[in-house]
Amino acid sequence: MENLLSIFVKSIFVDNMIFAYFLGMCSYLAVSKKVTTAVGLGAAVIFVLGITVPINYLLENFILKEGALSWLGAEYATVDLSFLGFIMFIAVIAAMVQLVEMIVEKFSPSLYSSLGIFLPLIAVNCSILGGALFMQSRAYENIGEATVFGLGSGVGWFLAIVAIAAIREKIRYSNVPAPLRGLGITFILTGLMGVAFLSFAGIKL
Repeated sequence: MENLLSIFVKSIFVDNMIFAYFLGMCSYLAVSKKVTTAVGLGAAVIFVLGITVPINYLLENFILKEGALSWLGAEYATVDLSFLGFIMFIAVIAAMVQLVEMIVEKFSPSLYSSLGIFLPLIAVNCSILGGALFMQSRAYENIGEATVFGLGSGVGWFLAIVAIAAIREKIRYSNVPAPLRGLGITFILTGLMGVAFLSFAGIKL
């Protein structure tokens, strides 16, 4: 239990997808003008990461990596399908994003309209594929750890986009120098928040 809590907290604060690795910046910058749309996209990212990371864990450990097919018989013990990893991971992500898109369009047409093209673009969001690749490189021991990592990474991305959206709503009333208005001040704020999140690296987990 402690190990799962450690993975969850670390994936939110220490290994934050935005502030530690700057993954998924395109959606982060484009959809963070309003808190309401940021919350919607952030929730979609949590869902997609929470579903795709454990599915990709199962694919990696029971189909793709060398010896993963040994459960089919001894003759498959040397089969290595790891070269299909990228294709399979992206296929799973695209399928889950399509599911999210249909759900949002059905139950929240206004949110679907406000997110626009950025909802289907979750399929090519670097943080989503990054979650699968980090899961692969860190070799988690079981699907529980992979699921907790996926959910934690999604929550970290959610916090990042909601935080910057709240700040961007506030600074509309501030006297920002003309050359820095819009993306300029957003880049500066993101960098400062990234530096602030570095302080969490000192936490013992």
